[in-house]
Amino acid sequence: MTDIALEALKRKRAEITGRIAQCHAELGALAASLEHLDGTLRLFAPDFVAESVLPKVFTPPKSWSKRGEMSRAVLSILRVAKGPLSTREIAYMVIQQRGLECEPGILNVMTRRVGHVLRDKRQDGLVRSIEETGLWLQWEIVR
Repeated sequence: MTDIALEALKRKRAEITGRIAQCHAELGALAASLEHLDGTLRLFAPDFVAESVLPKVFTPPKSWSKRGEMSRAVLSILRVAKGPLSTREIAYMVIQQRGLECEPGILNVMTRRVGHVLRDKRQDGLVRSIEETGLWLQWEIVR
């Protein structure tokens, strides 16, 4: 039994190291492409500063939520909450429910999406916001 587990772990390690090597290769190719693109830009605009072009903002894929799924997730979190929650806390819980990596870019995008849902539900009279001195509004379900 131990040999089977050991072999399975070795296979998994080989898979992960292979994926890491593939990501490194892809990163190297992207860096080379960016270097060539910057060189071409300098041909057309010698005073061009590459850092002046900001990276494109991460946008979540459409598969993150189907119609109404985000609203259901946000409302279910508020229903079981012991007290008011901030927009960011709710977004973090949604990310956890979906099993996503909680990176700053994803958390910011999800916070905006949760904020949109909460504002819509506030207009419908389902939730209310509580003014707090912090950066994020506190939300609770209307009972």
